[in-house]
Amino acid sequence: MNYIQSILLGVIEGITEFFPISSTGHMMIAASMMGILENKITNLFLVSVQFGAVFSVIFLYRNKFFFQKFDFYLKIFVASFPVGILGFLLNKITNFFLDKPLIVALSLLIGGLVILKVETFYQKNFCNRRNSITYLKAFIVGLFQCMALIPGVSRSATTIIACMLQNVNRMKAIEFSFFLSVPVIIIATCKKLFDYYFQLNSFTYKDIELLLLGNIVSFITGIISIKCFIKYLNNFKLFGYYRIVLGIFFIIIHYLNI
Repeated sequence: MNYIQSILLGVIEGITEFFPISSTGHMMIAASMMGILENKITNLFLVSVQFGAVFSVIFLYRNKFFFQKFDFYLKIFVASFPVGILGFLLNKITNFFLDKPLIVALSLLIGGLVILKVETFYQKNFCNRRNSITYLKAFIVGLFQCMALIPGVSRSATTIIACMLQNVNRMKAIEFSFFLSVPVIIIATCKKLFDYYFQLNSFTYKDIELLLLGNIVSFITGIISIKCFIKYLNNFKLFGYYRIVLGIFFIIIHYLNI
C-alpha cells in the first residue's frame, strides 16, 4: 500500500461509513481492484481507518454525545454487547471474509433488496413513529448489527433497519446508528491493532503514516458525508437500488475475471 492508496481508501471510508451501503465492502472492492487486498497492512487498514470516521461523529454530535443521562450510555452498551461477543468468538471467520470480494458483492445485492422491502413496509405500516428507543429495542438493534460482521452487509444499514422495523422515527434511527458506531468501531480498531502488533512484533514508520493519513482523510470526508446524509431522510430506496446495481456489477466482474 502506498500513500495515494491510503488517501483513496480514506475517502471511500469517510463517504460510505454512515450511508447504508457498507464502507468495508466498498474499501475491499477498491483494494481488490488496486491489487493490495491480501496485504496484511491493508487488512488492518480496512478496520482501523474507521477510527477517523468515528471521530467525525463525536465532533459533529459532541453536544448530544457527551454529558447525557446514564440511560443513554447504557442503551448504547446494550446494543453493542451482542456484536462485541460474537465478533470476539468469530474473529477468525470474520478475518477470512476480509479478502473475499464475491461475498461483498452478494451482500451488497441482498442488502439492497432488503432495504427496498423494509422502506416499503415502513411507509405503509408505520404512521405514528415513536422516538423512544427502549432497552429491548436497543438489544434487538444489537442483534441485527451482528450481521454486519459479514463485509458488504453494512453496520449502518442493519442498525437503521432494526430501528425502522420497530417503528422508530427515521432521524432517531440514524442518530442512534451514528452513536452506536463509536464503541463498536473503537473496540474493533483496538483489537485489530493489538492483533497486528503481536503478529508482526512491530509497526514500521510507513505503516503508522499510512494509518494516520487514512484516518485524517476519513475524518474530513466523514464530516461531509454525515451532513449530506442528514439532508436525505425521506427515503432510503436510492441506497437500495445503488447496492443492487453495484452488487450485480461486481459479480459480473468477478466471474469474467476482469
